[in-house]
Amino acid sequence: MLKEYRKTATIKAEQFDGSEEIMNKYGIYKRRTSFTQNSDYVYYLPTKEGDLQTWIGCWIATGVNDEHWAIADEIFKKTYEEVK
Repeated sequence: MLKEYRKTATIKAEQFDGSEEIMNKYGIYKRRTSFTQNSDYVYYLPTKEGDLQTWIGCWIATGVNDEHWAIADEIFKKTYEEVK
């Protein structure tokens, strides 16, 4: 039988802007996608399950056990609201 569930825990999150400050804070590293002059980078966030590809503009969430994961901006805005 299909049941409906709601998240009960709060999280802390900040939007990833590609800055060295946030990269250092979460251990994010980047790799080139190509070796041409106009190459782009792919960012990776280390998580307990392995390295997760991350994009500028996504949200880095921190859970109740200090675990981190990335959430796409559009999904984050649909799923979470700020606690005031």
